[in-house]
Amino acid sequence: MGNLRNWAGNVAFSTEVLHRPASIPELQEIVSRSRQVRALGSGHSFNRIADTAGALISVADLPRDITIDTASATAEVPAGASYAQVSQALEARGWALPNLASLPHISVAGACCTGTHGSGAQLAGLASHAVGVEFVRADGELVRVDRSDPAFPGSVLTLGALGIMTRLRLAVVPSFTIKQTVWVDLPLASAAEHFDAIMTAAYSVSMFRDWTRPGLINALWLKSLPDDADADEGAGAWGARPATMALHPIPGQDPAPATPQLGSVGPWHLRLPHFSPEFTPSVGDEQQSEYFVRREHGPAALRALAGLDLARSLYVCEIRTVAADALWLSPCRDHPSAAIHFTWINDDEAVAAGVAAVETALGDLDIRPHWAKVFRMPPERLRAHYPDLPGFRALAERHDPDRKFGNPFLARYVYASGGTA
Repeated sequence: MGNLRNWAGNVAFSTEVLHRPASIPELQEIVSRSRQVRALGSGHSFNRIADTAGALISVADLPRDITIDTASATAEVPAGASYAQVSQALEARGWALPNLASLPHISVAGACCTGTHGSGAQLAGLASHAVGVEFVRADGELVRVDRSDPAFPGSVLTLGALGIMTRLRLAVVPSFTIKQTVWVDLPLASAAEHFDAIMTAAYSVSMFRDWTRPGLINALWLKSLPDDADADEGAGAWGARPATMALHPIPGQDPAPATPQLGSVGPWHLRLPHFSPEFTPSVGDEQQSEYFVRREHGPAALRALAGLDLARSLYVCEIRTVAADALWLSPCRDHPSAAIHFTWINDDEAVAAGVAAVETALGDLDIRPHWAKVFRMPPERLRAHYPDLPGFRALAERHDPDRKFGNPFLARYVYASGGTA
């Protein structure tokens, strides 16, 4: 076996051992006899959060049955399934998830464990859909936790520190349709002035900017319920103009991988993501960073970033909104957020310079980085944003007293204590 790498290829894992158990008992046996293990999802992390010197475990080969309880409006899904697979199964039975991330290719457990999200002022991150979780802890015991447990807010967005997730129970809603339109050339000054109105104008809203056109947001993607006309009316009033052809989120890329636009109405799972599941998403040869600020600081963030020179190191920047949640390690804990995402060229030196510039520009806005993407923030500054860390450490001690699921990333950012906001 060659070196195991993440999806983008920018991280070579510290082990060449990858287990793919086909049953829960096999997974339990692997975990109980191992000294160091970490779960590996779809590999869509861009730092060493998933790394281990021991063994990696994929749960993609565990049983893939999906069950729906119509009385409670919940679905039990395999942790290793992709959102595309889960979405197709739900849609076939008339059900849906409230939101999806840009990429339907990512695994359910990996997304929930790291705080991945979609966009929508009223829509919290993907981990907020969970109402129950099942995982194998360090001693091999299969543990189930649901919302009746006071520790549940620390048991889904876990960074992999509690165990290997096997199944999740997710809240679902009746299937619905979405209309997707794209507007271009939104003046940056208008985007900042009308930020809250723009980002709350549709069910899901994304702004894209690549820094090659000073003073402009390249594109505004609006995902609306079919009978909601306000979003498109507002986009024109803010100075944007409607796109006349389908676009890729990254300027200049072939739009074929993108989900249908131009006002086309379709099922939720084929409109809420930016990319169709049958295509390789984004550009692949890339690195990513993301920072969360309180939503009211969104305009200030746009202005603070406006003067940076990022055009040569950046494919595109996406600005989204995420509703508040109550999860202990969530960057959106207790307050609505604006999420500012950077898709960089896959060049370590360029990314390091870009990340440093962005963190300096946003330094006064109480930023929180996405756990699984590239950032440089000192650990004491990051930890200061998470008052529930002591409770999470105690929870991790209960399930993994010898830190079998630990690694240097967790040691640096989670297990250590100290720091004030």
